[in-house]
Amino acid sequence: MSTRVHEVYDVVGIGFGPSNLSLAISLEEHRENVPGNPATAVFFERQPAFGWHRNMLLPSATMQISFLKDLATFRNPVSRYGYVSYLHESGRLARFVNNMDFFPTRLEFHQYLEWAAASFADRVSYGTDVTEIRLPQGGSAEGPEYLEVEARDNVTGAVRVVRARNVAISTGLVPRMPAGMESDERVWHSSEFLAKYRRMNPADLRSVAVVGAGQSAAEITRFLYDSLPHAEVSAIFPSYGYSVADDTPFANQIFDPDAVDDYYYGTEKARESFWRYHKNTNYSVVDADVIKDLYRRSYDEDVAGVKRLHFRNMTRVREVKRAGDETRVLLDTLLDGHTQELDVDAIVFATGYDSLDPSRLLGGLDRHCLRDEAGRHRVQRDNRLVTTPELSCGIYIQGGTEHTHGLSSALLSNIAVRSGEIADSIIGSRPARDRGHLVAAAAG
Repeated sequence: MSTRVHEVYDVVGIGFGPSNLSLAISLEEHRENVPGNPATAVFFERQPAFGWHRNMLLPSATMQISFLKDLATFRNPVSRYGYVSYLHESGRLARFVNNMDFFPTRLEFHQYLEWAAASFADRVSYGTDVTEIRLPQGGSAEGPEYLEVEARDNVTGAVRVVRARNVAISTGLVPRMPAGMESDERVWHSSEFLAKYRRMNPADLRSVAVVGAGQSAAEITRFLYDSLPHAEVSAIFPSYGYSVADDTPFANQIFDPDAVDDYYYGTEKARESFWRYHKNTNYSVVDADVIKDLYRRSYDEDVAGVKRLHFRNMTRVREVKRAGDETRVLLDTLLDGHTQELDVDAIVFATGYDSLDPSRLLGGLDRHCLRDEAGRHRVQRDNRLVTTPELSCGIYIQGGTEHTHGLSSALLSNIAVRSGEIADSIIGSRPARDRGHLVAAAAG
């Protein structure tokens, strides 16, 4: 097991989902446009291969953003990594246009992401966990020129240490289960849905429940109802009904790149207004077509006189009791205050995610990262953490910046522009001798 340090990079990316993939593309296109001493990068990804919400690639589930909000187009409309380039290379451009639809299926968008990620296989170590980011021993008086990033191969256990002038953390969202609930072979979070569903014999799933009022909950409810024609399906949520997502043009402007500036530089009252008036664009809401699909299925059951789709609204899960293959769910009904019991063969918690918190990964480095009055990390406009003068290396985060950058921070909407801003910041912060090479190459 080797821990020798061999390599120095301008940026080490931790996580290789869509955000850091978009950053890799931004750096690559800068390399192509300004040749000569390009910025260097390497990425570490925990998963054994590229994957983005694989367990929610449900049949016919569509994206909630336009295909043009891909990895590159909003930053560089002529990028060869745009969605249109993918369609052209796949031989489906004309047929896609004939669909007259801005919203591809989630499965096809995932194939696009895999297609783009394949170009960077030589810069990504999959199946690798970053175990520590630390200051090097014996740094200079002006502060360290680089950080050390230690990563462990999940198969061989081999340890690799690289040096980074900057790190870009994009480890994704963290699945959230209600307090006291733990996932197992019968209790699932939506982030593991398809994997656990496929392990089951569908005939053994005679009663299933889905907890949550958002898009994932509604999509899983529809999928289970259609896939298990013999099963009772219960949708459990605290509201009176599903709330529709506001995807109208004016509301959608909050996901435009300019809106990030308005949020970042706005007053506290302005930021509060963003959330108060426009949270229904993304949080605990469902696309209208999915709501209509579920309502139609429920109505058709009324007509047929057969009921197996149950909407348990104004209801919360109090407890889940597990014994062998038996799962009993205790429900608090908010309308009358009574408690009900429901026996299920599987229950899915589509209860959302917690934002990225880099503190655990940063370890001792976190003491150099400044925080605001609420205890949240202070973040510059270019997504770089604000640090003490002793730490001159850049720590960039993609995610966990809703308090500074607004509603689109954890979404795909702005990753192309954001990755370009981070790439520009990284390249601009390189030592003067390196920037000089770039300027000379551009002038030549």
